[in-house]
Amino acid sequence: MEKDAMAPRRQQTVVMYPSFGVGHIIPMTELARVLLRRGLDVTMVLIERPFWPSDSGAATTRRVMAANPAITFHVLPPDPSPPDFAGSTKPPFFHTLQLLRRYNGELGRFLRSFPRRRLHSVVTGMFSTYAAEVAAELGVPAYTFFASGAGFLAVVAQLPALLAGRQEGLKVLGDAPLEFLGVPPIPASHMVKELLEHPEEDMCNAMVDALKRVADTDGVLVNTFESLESRAVQALRDPRCVPGKAMPPIYCIGPVVGDGSPHREMPPERRHELLAWLDAQPERSVVYLCFGSRGTLPAEQLREIAVGLERSGHRFLWVVRTPAGTDDPKKFLEQRPEPDLEALLPAGFLERTGGRGLVVPSWAPQAAVLRHLSTGAFVTHCGWNSVLEAVAAGVPMLCWPLYSEQMLNKVLMTDLDMGVAWEMEGYAAGRVGAEEVEAKVRLVMDSEEGRELRARVAARREDAMAALEDGGTSQEALARFLADVDKLRGQLGD
Repeated sequence: MEKDAMAPRRQQTVVMYPSFGVGHIIPMTELARVLLRRGLDVTMVLIERPFWPSDSGAATTRRVMAANPAITFHVLPPDPSPPDFAGSTKPPFFHTLQLLRRYNGELGRFLRSFPRRRLHSVVTGMFSTYAAEVAAELGVPAYTFFASGAGFLAVVAQLPALLAGRQEGLKVLGDAPLEFLGVPPIPASHMVKELLEHPEEDMCNAMVDALKRVADTDGVLVNTFESLESRAVQALRDPRCVPGKAMPPIYCIGPVVGDGSPHREMPPERRHELLAWLDAQPERSVVYLCFGSRGTLPAEQLREIAVGLERSGHRFLWVVRTPAGTDDPKKFLEQRPEPDLEALLPAGFLERTGGRGLVVPSWAPQAAVLRHLSTGAFVTHCGWNSVLEAVAAGVPMLCWPLYSEQMLNKVLMTDLDMGVAWEMEGYAAGRVGAEEVEAKVRLVMDSEEGRELRARVAARREDAMAALEDGGTSQEALARFLADVDKLRGQLGD
């Protein structure tokens, strides 16, 4: 046997190629840490979007790079012919997908800089699957890291068959339920909005094309654990899921979440104030409200939340971001200043609730907050990273989805199969009233139904911990992935 074939894993490199956005880069960074502990080197390849200004997302990426010196980060050269984003009528995400496809040449040049035997595998993000074509040309195993759950993946896998031959977009169906194998009925209105367009529209077509390519990789690493989404996982392994084509192997390796260490700097005095405040609260007494790295609410909605929280009488920790103030998607990428809390919230609110509430501008170390013993419930936008962080911490959720696949996640979270959350009514119409905020906070914190919900989530937390232990389902799935890569590399002549 040749000497290189006996080399330790530390001389083998996994090249990770995440999709754009904090919600994709951070979980892939957590996966990188997992692979480092397994003795592999990890290089993460990033692209700087020419139409992404110096905003919070780009700044967070730089902080992630600085906080993970064990990971090698490589930024590909700028696109020599970037699109005219400012003059385009197409959504930013359309340009993102086109940019990822155009970068295959640069990615291929970078991969060829590695000695062939050193390349362990290429792991793409759920929207950067174009890279699998480059890996196939080089004879390198290519896998997808699906940062959302198995339920969304099951829907994605079955979506092309649903759209095939349709003369109208799904939007015309309104709230009519869509039936997919492995998940509860999904109201058509709860699908990702880009997928509601006519199937031949550029945005819908581009997104479906990118997601279809997930099934063309050698396997899919899913950020979930089997017992949390058992029906969906079984569906993905069912021949009926994608008629005429078998899904590649599915590896449920989650929950891959942060350990509470910050990915973002926070002024030391503010972080100390936040954690000291949590330390002073009774166990499971605090309602935590946060709507993700991109989630913003109108000023009128913020005032409704404030009134509802005040009336509830419960302790709360609330992360408030400056309202976007516009529906223009181009503005979605802009840096927003810290909010003026006095101006946004009802007069006297901060003073009246100061003894039992803390309002934090812009950002909080979420994993640390959720793992704190004083946190008793979580009002969330239903981003999958947030869902897993809450499940891993055993914190029940109140669902307030805003965009992307979050409404679909809400359906899964509130279904009894998962059973980790309740719905905040009114979000679909664009207004959750103060009375609903008050009622749902009281329900989750005070009622017998709330105690039952907490018990279910506590059981899910135990399941998550068991999945990650030696011999647990997620550890076994990770071991299968590594063994399958070794086998595939042998078949490819490595």
